[in-house]
Amino acid sequence: MKVAIIFGSKSDTDIMKGAAKALKEFGVEYEAYILSAHRVPERLVEVINNADERGFECIIAGAGLAAHLPGVIASLTTLPVIGVPINAALNGLDSLLSIVQMPKSIPVATVGINNSYNAGMLAVQILALKYKELNEKLKVYRKNMKEKFIEESEKGAEF
Repeated sequence: MKVAIIFGSKSDTDIMKGAAKALKEFGVEYEAYILSAHRVPERLVEVINNADERGFECIIAGAGLAAHLPGVIASLTTLPVIGVPINAALNGLDSLLSIVQMPKSIPVATVGINNSYNAGMLAVQILALKYKELNEKLKVYRKNMKEKFIEESEKGAEF
């Protein structure tokens, strides 16, 4: 079980930490890369071309501004790609639309703006289809989440 986390700029590090956090919670191995589809396309292609050899089964890609990175990655691999739109301009709406509007046959699953944690959770769910032990961890996580929510909501709201 291994996921690649790729994002286009060092300034995106804090946002993309959420994906790593979710993966760590479930014991999923990952590697993180700062790669740009525009500034170092050759390096990006090299990493994606070696993804199978490195054991990656899913890729999380965060991007802002032009937000081409997830789509470029999806065009280079058949691995599932999860895009994280990053708020860099226009409140991240430009990034969201760029990532979600992929051409037919080259999909990129897309989570909410700056929500890399959900990208990590989606990667866990994808991997849980193959790995029974991960599926069991995910079921326990959801059960605990539900119980905690019920417990907290029964206390009522305090204003």
